[in-house]
Amino acid sequence: MPLQRLVVSPKQMQNGRIRLAPPQQHYLQRVLRLGHGDRFIAMDGRGRAWLVSLDVIEPLELYAAILEPIAAHTELPIRVTLVAALPKGNGFDEVVRQATELGVEQILPVLSDRTLLHPSPQKVERWQRIANEAAEQSERLCVPRLAAPISFMEHLQQEHQPSEALVKKYLCAARGMAPHLLECLQSECFQISDAIPSLASITLAIGPEGGWTEREIAAAIAAGYQPVSLGSRILRAVTAPLVALSLVAAVWERGEGKEVIGF
Repeated sequence: MPLQRLVVSPKQMQNGRIRLAPPQQHYLQRVLRLGHGDRFIAMDGRGRAWLVSLDVIEPLELYAAILEPIAAHTELPIRVTLVAALPKGNGFDEVVRQATELGVEQILPVLSDRTLLHPSPQKVERWQRIANEAAEQSERLCVPRLAAPISFMEHLQQEHQPSEALVKKYLCAARGMAPHLLECLQSECFQISDAIPSLASITLAIGPEGGWTEREIAAAIAAGYQPVSLGSRILRAVTAPLVALSLVAAVWERGEGKEVIGF
């Protein structure tokens, strides 16, 4: 049976041990029923993980003794940022969970012209907890970073600033004559050779219920985004990120982006 995983903060590392916070102590002892000497995997959410064993020092002090580092290859071979307009209700909870499972590196919630939800700071904290739990469940070593929501237009203004080379930005549009995202990803793969380095990262922008407005699409194109389609059907705002990220993972995990899939 796979060992349980737990995200810890680098600040919890103390001389070869990890000091566990009270909620972590409760989870390990009361929920999982782990006892002294039982093993699990601790991960810092930044790419490092260790095999550890539970070390009960005293009733109110619980530590994990680090036994050995763990090497694993569970991250995508390309960095992916998801820019997602907030859907109504609690739909963004599922977006965060699924995006984390599919390997996204960063999640940027944005407020579009058609956004109805205006979340509180507590919502952002909740989304980060969901990302932590999803990373543990999917056996990732990295936890996506979640930013506080800003307007989509403000995000595009930031995109005008100098950025790293070899970044491709796609704007998923529900209607129009845009090429399919899969075709664009395959095209990028065809261009890769020993002389041409692969992409450093991909940014996917997903709109709200009702899609992006014409004003937002025009501004995104001016900021370097390429409009793409996710197919002939209209997808919900919580479904579109799952489809787009699945395509990226399918293309780039097969031969690390150097082999093109066919459907």
